[in-house]
Amino acid sequence: MRNYVKQFLRNFDFPLFFVYLILCLFGLVMIYSSSLVWAVGRYDFAPDHFFRRQVFNLALAFPTFLVAAFFPYKNFKRKKLMMTSVIGMLILLFSVHIFGYGREQLGAQRLINIAGINIQPSEVAKIIIIVYFASVFAKKYEKGAIDSLNESIAPPIMILVFAVGSIMFETDIGTSLIIVVSAFSVIAASGIKKRTFLKISGIIAICMSFLSILLFFGWDRIMTENRQGRIYSFINPFDYSQGSGLQVVNGYIAIGSGGVTGHGLGNSIQKMGYLPEPHTDVIMAVISEELGVLGVFIVLGGLGFIVLRALSIALKTKDPQARMLAAGIGSMIGIQTFINIGGLTGIIPLTGVPLPFISYGGTSVILMSVAVGILMNVSMFVKYEKKK
Repeated sequence: MRNYVKQFLRNFDFPLFFVYLILCLFGLVMIYSSSLVWAVGRYDFAPDHFFRRQVFNLALAFPTFLVAAFFPYKNFKRKKLMMTSVIGMLILLFSVHIFGYGREQLGAQRLINIAGINIQPSEVAKIIIIVYFASVFAKKYEKGAIDSLNESIAPPIMILVFAVGSIMFETDIGTSLIIVVSAFSVIAASGIKKRTFLKISGIIAICMSFLSILLFFGWDRIMTENRQGRIYSFINPFDYSQGSGLQVVNGYIAIGSGGVTGHGLGNSIQKMGYLPEPHTDVIMAVISEELGVLGVFIVLGGLGFIVLRALSIALKTKDPQARMLAAGIGSMIGIQTFINIGGLTGIIPLTGVPLPFISYGGTSVILMSVAVGILMNVSMFVKYEKKK
């Protein structure tokens, strides 16, 4: 254990850690700035309510980061650990529907309440799917059976379909897309043959088509007025500026008025009751309005660094499990950032996906910290492997 601790400290990836820390603290500052008026005017809370809650969330997130960074990633191959994690994930996902603990939030039923604590199962699923896929495919790679559809491919694909299907019926299309892209990234980095990868793509496409058909027949029940409004507001948000397009339109105004230099920290106008829930998935609009290009550069530069760091680690390591974990985590953070920024700028419909490390939310920042912790552990292994 003593030797492992020495290696842990000697190979610690300080650039990755400091970028992660800066993003979390920067997000904390922006949550304080963006939520002051909304906390008082909308919820009748204290002005610093969301700030204090996020401080508590980060107080939980940092230790989980350190635990994930210290825990050797190769232990994820243990069958009991993986099966327990997957079963727990599925129970959490289905409990949103079956047991009725789900809560309508921005048009999607995402949260469950356990002992007074709100948990978002879809955030848990992001990490579990990446770790599970990397562990399963690494074991099959070592056995030389990675291209066997029945033995190696079918079981994890079925787990993926069940998980994504449950999340789609919440209806959380954004998170479903993040999980599918992350899983594909792990598979692409697993070392399977091109022909096998195309077969897997076909199987997943068929499954997604089947789920889409189910969604179509249940359209009236699933696509509520709020959810349909998001689609209409994407096509032309200004026609719905007083309804479903309110968040998008005021986000445009915030970004446009901020310009290059911004109005200064704390001087956003749109957060004064015009931009709904400014501390959540549209927080980048407030950042752009107050800090201009500099604020946007800090966020996108930091997130871009983590993504590129993950892909660099994946390319350097010779261990297949390490390669798949790094590729999956990098892809997850990258696609989630794209979906958040894309929704805010009108490239894609607004989905309610949080901006990693920046948006308010306990489950999101804790699980993202776990992901970066796992990436840190992989990075330290790659450094040790290179020195050795």
